[in-house]
Amino acid sequence: MASDNLVVLNALDTARTQWYHVTAVIIAGMGFFTDAYDLFCISTVSKLLGRLYYYDPATKAPGKLPHMANNWVIGVALVGTLSGQLVFGWLGDKLGRKKVYGLTLILMVVCALCSGLSFGYSAKSVIGTLCFFRFWLGFGIGGDYPLSATIMSEYANKSTRGAFIAAVFAMQGVGIIFAGLVSMIISNVFLIMYGGKPFDQDEILSTEPEADYVWRIVLMVGALPALVTYYWRMKMPETGRYTAIIEGNAKQAAINMGKVLDIEIQAEGDKLAQFKAANEYPLLSSEFFQRHGLHLIGTMTTWFLLDIAFYSQNLTQKDIFPVMGLASKAQHISALREMFETSRAMFVIALLGTFPGYWFTVFFIEKIGRFRIQLMGFFMMTVFMAIIGVKYDYLKTKEHKWAFATLYGLTFFFANFGPNSTTFVLPAELFPTRVRSTCHALSAASGKAGAMISAFGIQQYTQDGNVHKIKKAMMLLAVTNMLGFAFTFLVTETKGRSLEEISGEDGRQHETQMKTSKPVSGHQDDGWE
Repeated sequence: MASDNLVVLNALDTARTQWYHVTAVIIAGMGFFTDAYDLFCISTVSKLLGRLYYYDPATKAPGKLPHMANNWVIGVALVGTLSGQLVFGWLGDKLGRKKVYGLTLILMVVCALCSGLSFGYSAKSVIGTLCFFRFWLGFGIGGDYPLSATIMSEYANKSTRGAFIAAVFAMQGVGIIFAGLVSMIISNVFLIMYGGKPFDQDEILSTEPEADYVWRIVLMVGALPALVTYYWRMKMPETGRYTAIIEGNAKQAAINMGKVLDIEIQAEGDKLAQFKAANEYPLLSSEFFQRHGLHLIGTMTTWFLLDIAFYSQNLTQKDIFPVMGLASKAQHISALREMFETSRAMFVIALLGTFPGYWFTVFFIEKIGRFRIQLMGFFMMTVFMAIIGVKYDYLKTKEHKWAFATLYGLTFFFANFGPNSTTFVLPAELFPTRVRSTCHALSAASGKAGAMISAFGIQQYTQDGNVHKIKKAMMLLAVTNMLGFAFTFLVTETKGRSLEEISGEDGRQHETQMKTSKPVSGHQDDGWE
């Protein structure tokens, strides 16, 4: 295939793994670290918001966010993320990856800082301000998904491309850990300094007045990593594939990639017409649908189904932790103590269940392949969620809390050593350069639509701790995962091949542009260059 490929693209595919690849992973990965921190830290502070702004003495119970307010506080960033994915994904193909890559970070910095502010003192004004800025925070986060995945896939060599894209996404796991860790540290510092009595001893002072600073600080900390990353992100050159294939400037692509890959690349323009001719068809065309329609349906449906389950697990943690014995009942502790225990439980689950799964994918994706990892992950999630659903009454008893925690942790492990990673990798590889960012955005936005179903729908089943409702939710999620397993057969294996070969941009017809039911066999280069 190398003989038909542009020299600059062949150089990218076969370049040895070097420091610039690592730098690109770190720069793109720090964006994902920030994304995960910003999206998931809200789970650690939402109960505190309820205590601070919705306490009603008549109920004789700690303050709690009303269902509608809770759903919006948790879910509004997901609505913003979906919108941002579509807008920035489209812009990434129209204007170039680099031109819009910095805008996402600026938006994230400003809105993370503003999320800790409020216009007024009433519950309505505080929650309203928070929701407004978290929507735009999500909008910036949304842009990071298609742009980071596309940039990483277009920089990487073909033998380590999947591992590098997965490594960028694995920073989400680090971000979730830090969301729990930072919340735990800040709440504990305030707890030591200002800790109040448990609610059943003093209803008023159990909600420490100083706690109003805690949730603001936790949300505003999310601006720091985005701010640090901005300078380095702006120094990255446009990807060689975009410069050569879309802008039609093979000479500039050779110069840019020659610098960063520390090799001399011959500028070559004579084969460019072939690439442009094979890649001119728009997204909304019968040719695109014939070549890539099944892939797009496959990446969109699997990400949609995965995120219903994944976000249900993450966003309902705070409701399930007390059942698992990882957090005390609200009546027996103060507001800051409740936040500390919720954050600690989230940190432990993320460290032991969530985090390892991401890195298992990084290390095994080039050996096992994307297709098999995704099938395995969906299958194992189905099994564990079904067990939790069927045996929930048994598991929620105090003597079986560790069995519950283990099953819960394994579900997270196989989500991440499974479809949560591969649904991010595959759309960055399956589609042509001209629409790669847009197709990734459509797939990711489909995922966030699933996450919104979780935030606005599945959460209704868990908020009151109703055993029957939680059982129903877990069984529903098991069925969702089984559907994800089935729809995985619409995508194909991509490991070991160049992006142009996979997408047909090299002018040849391949099995992968047509029907895609089985991963392609044959010799694959598994090793790190």
